[in-house]
Amino acid sequence: MANFNKVLLMGNLTRDPQLSYLPSQTAVVDFGLAVNRRWTGQDGEKREETCFVDCRAFGRIAENINKYLSKGRPLFVEGRLTFNSWTAQDGTKRSKHRVTVENFQFLPGGPGGRAGQTEEGASSAGTQGVPAERGPEEQTGADDIPF
Repeated sequence: MANFNKVLLMGNLTRDPQLSYLPSQTAVVDFGLAVNRRWTGQDGEKREETCFVDCRAFGRIAENINKYLSKGRPLFVEGRLTFNSWTAQDGTKRSKHRVTVENFQFLPGGPGGRAGQTEEGASSAGTQGVPAERGPEEQTGADDIPF
């Protein structure tokens, strides 16, 4: 049986990233992403819904997200869907899905006007180790991006 687990999301941060460290000193950042969907109903009325998604990133990616992003900033993330389950203090079973971020890209816009800036030495795709042919900045100039 074939398996495939890939999530691509573009939205705005719902809160400031929260950075912490594992006992192994690996950085972990948790943040929320709001993804909007707009459509026109059969009655011709414009509609909109928002999906709120919890995200988590590790290592250098986590450090860059924490350093350069804040609530309201737009972000493109690529990752995988993970499922967590636990027993709450009151004995009830709890569970949730979360996106584990494997790649991300800064997007222009949002509060502060710092979109598209990267840390010196970090790739402009926002992560290290991304092949050059995958980054749109290698194919077009920053002025060619339509947004």
